[in-house]
Amino acid sequence: MKIEMYHASKFGNGKKVASYLQGLLIAKGHQMNVLHVKETKPKALPPADLYIFCSPTRIGKPIGSMRSFLKKAKMPDDTKYALIATLVKPRPNKKTGEMPTKEEIEKWQRNLPIMERILKEKGMTKVADLEVYVLDIKGPLEEGWEKKVEEFASLLG
Repeated sequence: MKIEMYHASKFGNGKKVASYLQGLLIAKGHQMNVLHVKETKPKALPPADLYIFCSPTRIGKPIGSMRSFLKKAKMPDDTKYALIATLVKPRPNKKTGEMPTKEEIEKWQRNLPIMERILKEKGMTKVADLEVYVLDIKGPLEEGWEKKVEEFASLLG
């Protein structure tokens, strides 16, 4: 299978996830290219059996460069895609010590639904998605992130 992956990593967390995923999928015999969204033109994406998009979360949404890239991307209808979001792990309120509610968390973790909506409007078909937590805005990645990526890779083929 030919796979094209585009990330918008700002602090290196998404790039680390992308590189690890690439190693797993190449070991399974797939062809896979990984590029930052700034390294390619969204209107001239090479043909692929699967596209993977990985974006950090900023103020609850995919980073602006990824949203722009997805909106401009040209791919055939019914193209398969997968999504990865890196996001800060929810923490207790500093004053009260209480964890945020599910509703509060969802307000700040809309990354995947936003990317999915953009691609669904293009007639694309989602295969899988993954959330990988970072412990702070610049990282590091949560403990056990590799296992999550391995499980995600198994869904892709």
